[in-house]
Amino acid sequence: MDATQELATFLRSRRERLDPRDLGLPSRRQARRTPGLRREEVAELAGISVDYVVRLEQGRGLRPSADVVEALARALRLTPVERAYLFNLAQQRPRNADQPATTAPPPLARLVADLSPLPAMLLNHRYDILAWNREMTRLLLDFGTLPPPRRNSMWLCLMHPRIRELYVDRERVVREGIAHLRAAWAAHPEDRVLTDLIAELAGRDEQFARLWAERDIEVNGRGRKVMRHPDVGVFAVHFEVLVPLHDPDQRLVVFRAADDESRSALDRLCGR
Repeated sequence: MDATQELATFLRSRRERLDPRDLGLPSRRQARRTPGLRREEVAELAGISVDYVVRLEQGRGLRPSADVVEALARALRLTPVERAYLFNLAQQRPRNADQPATTAPPPLARLVADLSPLPAMLLNHRYDILAWNREMTRLLLDFGTLPPPRRNSMWLCLMHPRIRELYVDRERVVREGIAHLRAAWAAHPEDRVLTDLIAELAGRDEQFARLWAERDIEVNGRGRKVMRHPDVGVFAVHFEVLVPLHDPDQRLVVFRAADDESRSALDRLCGR
């Protein structure tokens, strides 16, 4: 399959499936020879020239800009999945991404609760903590007692006195978190809140500034952390990071005890 030809075919197929009446377009006396919208109508809805639409649908090797792809996606009433497919075919990335979630979608919030007795929480790409269950509050802290701007696991790891002392191998944990944060920053350059968070951490924490300057990039989906908890002592957990298909910028983090001794410690910590 050739991406240019697939782009052309995909645009034609999405144009032909639309009913002009559903878009409020005026009816025409002349019968339509093809189903769906005319190229002229797509061009008008997208704010681009008819000739450009023709060349795209003929697969003449054009690479539309991100703005043009976004305009075509709106004109053709593409679903979010179709929109992402169109951007991928055009080898472009949306310039104006949707605002990052600041609250958990209800189905994901329920899933976090249902994962008990495993400690679980939901993060967005900035590491903002959107949802958590009871076990996670026992393991880390009660995030509900914090103001929303401070419900960020990277900020807590660096700035909160309890979390700062929690990880036995703190250097590695911080390094991995910063490598993820740099990857998120590159994927979301328009996110001013993320940029401001990075600037704050770099200005207030020497370790963050030093590791950020090393420019390590990593997205770690699973691993092991050793914790020194003030109530139950040292234990280890395995963590798994899952990405919801409908919310790809969010991360579901689940902890499991790494061994029998750690499981016993977690049971005592969570009152089981």
